[in-house]
Amino acid sequence: MVSIRLRHATALVPILAACALAAPGAAWAQAPRQLTAADYQRAQRLLDANVTPLVLGPAVRPAWLPGDRFTYRTTVERGTEFVLVDVARRTRGPAFDHAAIAAALSRATGAGHDPYRLPFRTFTFVRDGAAISFRAAGKVWECDVAGKACRAAEPAAAARAGGQRIQPVPQESVSPDGRSAVFIRNDNLWLREVATGAERALTSDGVKDFGYATDNAGWTRSDRPVVLWSPDSKKIATFQQDQRQVGEMYLVSTKVGHPELEAWKYPLPGDAHVPMIHRVVIHVDGPRVVRLKVPPDPHRGTVTDDIKDEEGRLDDVRWAADSSALAFVSSSRDHKQATLRVADPETGEVRDVLEEKVDTFFESGNDRSNWHFLPDSGEAIWFSQRDDWGHLYLYDLVSGKPKRQITSGPWNVAQVLKVDEKARALYFVGVGREKGRDPYYRHFYRVGFDGGDVTLLTPEDADHQVSLSTSGGFFVDAYSTPVTPPVSVVRDLSGKVVMPLEKADTTRLQAIGWKPPIPFTVKVRDGMTDLYGLMFRPTDFDEAKRYPVINNIYPGPQAGSIRSRGFLPAHGDAQALAELGFIVVQIDAMGTPWRSKSFHAAYYGDMGDNGLPDQVAGMKELAARHPWIDIDRAGIWGHSGGGFASAAAMFHYPDFFKVGVSQAGNHDNRGYEDDWAEKWQGLLVAKPDGSSNYDGQANQNFAKNLKGKLLLAHGTMDNNVPPYLTLLVVDELIKANKDFDLIMLPNRGHAFGNEPYMMRRRWDHFVKHLMGAEPPRPIEFPAPFRP
Repeated sequence: MVSIRLRHATALVPILAACALAAPGAAWAQAPRQLTAADYQRAQRLLDANVTPLVLGPAVRPAWLPGDRFTYRTTVERGTEFVLVDVARRTRGPAFDHAAIAAALSRATGAGHDPYRLPFRTFTFVRDGAAISFRAAGKVWECDVAGKACRAAEPAAAARAGGQRIQPVPQESVSPDGRSAVFIRNDNLWLREVATGAERALTSDGVKDFGYATDNAGWTRSDRPVVLWSPDSKKIATFQQDQRQVGEMYLVSTKVGHPELEAWKYPLPGDAHVPMIHRVVIHVDGPRVVRLKVPPDPHRGTVTDDIKDEEGRLDDVRWAADSSALAFVSSSRDHKQATLRVADPETGEVRDVLEEKVDTFFESGNDRSNWHFLPDSGEAIWFSQRDDWGHLYLYDLVSGKPKRQITSGPWNVAQVLKVDEKARALYFVGVGREKGRDPYYRHFYRVGFDGGDVTLLTPEDADHQVSLSTSGGFFVDAYSTPVTPPVSVVRDLSGKVVMPLEKADTTRLQAIGWKPPIPFTVKVRDGMTDLYGLMFRPTDFDEAKRYPVINNIYPGPQAGSIRSRGFLPAHGDAQALAELGFIVVQIDAMGTPWRSKSFHAAYYGDMGDNGLPDQVAGMKELAARHPWIDIDRAGIWGHSGGGFASAAAMFHYPDFFKVGVSQAGNHDNRGYEDDWAEKWQGLLVAKPDGSSNYDGQANQNFAKNLKGKLLLAHGTMDNNVPPYLTLLVVDELIKANKDFDLIMLPNRGHAFGNEPYMMRRRWDHFVKHLMGAEPPRPIEFPAPFRP
């Protein structure tokens, strides 16, 4: 049912409302309301680019320096400034002379620069802290901290080999001592001496599709070498990746004349061959390559669908502190088996320590691998969800047997940030332990190797983002909730606050009418377990009106719809979309992480579920609770996995979801990267009748059920989720003679979702088909806004 929503109260309002309630078809017969450019502009002012600068003193994100010092960038009345903090001295002040730097940079570039709107977001201290280096206007600049002069840094001299000019390689991994850097050239690993620029090859037998340290298959392609330097900077743990028989993906550019073909290795579920990594240790002196005596592993990790960590280093690998031994985890192709192994980097001998097998998928943590190698004490710390919760276990390295469970209870260890072997203590981020609080709030804890009490170091009832100092003796704690602005402090390892940093001021934000989202809980599909969500209402919300409801979904399995439990001035365009006259909800359904393992694995092997039964149940519960939610006008939208889920919602719940927008959806995971799909759906199993265990997750198989208004969108050069997956759905919609809208964005990759055109079309789609109103024409999008 679509009712007419008038901006100004008139005598017709009760008449029209009564007609709408009595005869649903009558509402459609009325002339649609015309939204104006002013309506859209009011919504646009709530987008991230407009509201984030209105928060003064936002959450601190420190860049740690040696000696318990750090810098951070913050928002002040005049713009932004860079701050330097010395924890040992308890001092806080400008990182450099902003006015002098702006003046010097203006002289050097010939363009004016505002001291509090400098053209860079990050910088590095160089020349022992006497100068800063940053990138601006396509160049690397160096300015002394007093601002006397700025100059464009000289490009590194090009090396020559065999008479051929060799261009500098920007993607490098620098050794711990800072003296060497390694990079990939012609499928081999090369070393560059930082001081002299001299280069030499560390390997020579790398060939096309069987190169060293490569990360160039699937959607996570990078030119940066995937390595882990030993602490003494003399050895490198890496691999030679064999993808010679791996299938390829193809994309074609849109241009005048002949298009350009992009082709690269992209394995798919069910392929006979996937990238295999042959583990090696490279001794820099010599050089010498030691091959570990173990069969090659499939390109798999214990946390994400990649084998590098967030810093780009080889993950699931640990060096002993004295560089004498190397530990690593081998994961099976289906992610159901993980084996901890220890290797001798001199001989390549490998010994299995422990093995864990699960029925669904094994993970060693939510955000990072949480296992640790402790050869000095002959122990290992292992992460497991064997009791349905993510906890730490202490193992004997020799026998491979567990010594004790370190943490326990109905909550999860999320990230181990510090292992203090001398004190036999662990410092970690956990979720769900504090009773009566949102189970997604992160807190920081200490616990001994030998078990015992877990000590809470961040007591406030909020989500805590923690960053440890380089020495590990202090940490920055920025805590907030979706409705309370952040407070940032420095604490010592007892949890004591030693320095205040920032307390966010939202006065300017509230002055434009901004209001925070409303947290809520609803029940899962079985009516037993709580689900957590956020609700966004128009800032001029009126309880006497009835609003269409839009579900902004990301179904998991590696994340949920709500990307942060901390304070955000904007959650994507959720509040902006609500401002047009909608209720927007985000719900973390079953199948998403950070709850129990059974909660996370709820639809393992059945990805077509997408948590949709929980989304529908939750939305109905909200509507029963709030009469101003018009559940008969329900919409849904999402991007990537959310695009997959939103299209599935329109096909599997055609009588509930009336309008949907599906962007960049992985609609059939047989056409998506093998690692991700096989982890959550399982290995592809073909049946004698030609069907497979992947049929139920393929959206095109259910496209014939469409009843509502669906907008599909995809970038034609999306090298993450190939555009062909949306075209599979399009083909079946055409066969079923269904009306739908389609936008193919030429030469766009995966991240087109917040482009102005796409956002405007998304808003228009819901305004027209869910609200029954007419979008404004013409309109500048996004319109500039200044408070």
